[in-house]
Amino acid sequence: MSLILFAFVVRVRDGLPLSASTDFEHNKELQERKQQLRTISKSLPRLPERGTVKGQKLNIYFVSSEGVSYMSVCHSSLPVAKAFCFLEDLRWEFTACFNSTVISLAARPYPFLEFDSTIQKLKQQYNQSGGPALEVTLAEVQEDLRIRPPQLINSDEVELTNGTANGHIEQAGVNQRLEPVSAPGILSLVLNIMCASLNVIRGVHLAENTFQDDYEGIWNVAAFLFAFVCCALQCHLYLFHSSLKKLKSFLLLGVIVLCNLYLLGLRNIWQLLFHISVASLSTSLTLTRRIHHRTDDCGV
Repeated sequence: MSLILFAFVVRVRDGLPLSASTDFEHNKELQERKQQLRTISKSLPRLPERGTVKGQKLNIYFVSSEGVSYMSVCHSSLPVAKAFCFLEDLRWEFTACFNSTVISLAARPYPFLEFDSTIQKLKQQYNQSGGPALEVTLAEVQEDLRIRPPQLINSDEVELTNGTANGHIEQAGVNQRLEPVSAPGILSLVLNIMCASLNVIRGVHLAENTFQDDYEGIWNVAAFLFAFVCCALQCHLYLFHSSLKKLKSFLLLGVIVLCNLYLLGLRNIWQLLFHISVASLSTSLTLTRRIHHRTDDCGV
């Protein structure tokens, strides 16, 4: 029975997959652990340099060094020291093949697929012999683990740290890309820009007359300008990923509705309905536009 089932090498700053072992086993828990690897890889800047995520029969181990993280899925019966010894050997092999400049310039997933054969040989060595060839290496790792034990990370902590699972935490260092802008989205942006332009033009014109005569209409000016700002923010919220998107969307919609109701005397009912309808359309499209999930698979 194989004790080391899967190995994965990623860039720490953005979770870009650099290389991975060929996956010949397809049991359910292994697929779950591989999915967790993807989640962990997106959170590496916030995680310790060395960590463990325990599962039912399979555990995840990872070590980060010099901007690269080395990760593995191992059977729970494999001693922790041997798992981290495997990762140390993997780190030495990888750094011997690729320098930091090449790694930092990598732009596409899995740019070092040729390293797969090295991972396979290392896995085979550990799975057949039960550990590294040099016992001194294992002894050094055991001593290091005694001095600096790996941090135990639970699955909930991984999901929370990642931030994309619940939408409440902005993930630093990772560029969250939304789904492509749809045709209704383009229409909504155009209409929102039109409404924003009308609001700022009316607001500026009214401000000139108000400040020349008296200050009785200053709240009307404020309502026009508030509506302008909210329209602009609605465009930004639709185009870019943001935490608390639902709360922000309804807050902007509420302010636009209140501003237009306040301006009822300066706008007729059809103008009012037009502005509120555009704001409602923008809110609906913002809430239904999802994060674009890359289909990168850990297996090669």
